[in-house]
Amino acid sequence: MTTPRSRARRSMPVVVTLDGDNTHLANLCGPLDENLRQLADGMSVKLSRRGSRVTIEGELAELASRVLRRFHEQAVHRALSVDDIQLGLVEIGVGRQEEKLKEELAQEMDPLPALDDESDGIALRTKRSDLRPRTPRQRDYLNNILKHDITFGVGPAGTGKTWLAVACAIDAMERDTVQRLVLTRPAVEAGERLGFLPGDLAQKVD
Repeated sequence: MTTPRSRARRSMPVVVTLDGDNTHLANLCGPLDENLRQLADGMSVKLSRRGSRVTIEGELAELASRVLRRFHEQAVHRALSVDDIQLGLVEIGVGRQEEKLKEELAQEMDPLPALDDESDGIALRTKRSDLRPRTPRQRDYLNNILKHDITFGVGPAGTGKTWLAVACAIDAMERDTVQRLVLTRPAVEAGERLGFLPGDLAQKVD
């Protein structure tokens, strides 16, 4: 049972001291701290920074501090963008509104290992530029697609499942690994939501 004392304890400000040099900090925070603002908006917390010291206030302050540390680990290797922050928040389910799920997530979420784009070695060839996975889960997803004949991707909308699958298909065509791509309609009930694609059901399927 949630008591007034436990609610007050959760609402106390959380202070995070970030290690690393100025480049590492800039990789995390983004231009004019844009990444931090995106994190604060996405988690409905108040976030302020003085140098390497970040103060977080709000009901989800403790969870936000853990998410911030996770992004901090990823920022060792590359500069994070607003898209990286949004994608990371979607992957850990921050957008879910149920209080029970938020509390479970705060208790059970384990930090993912940082993703090193240079050492990972996965790159999909396109006409504009090479595409690389942005998160450890995307990396695992691509590895499975490349190593297996059939791969099922399950997860929240907006995490790159369809986008990465299409990118893999285009990459295979560019490398002459395959000669033909076969696109099939999803087998769903009428009215069911179909991922992150724009438009209504008819526009997505037809």
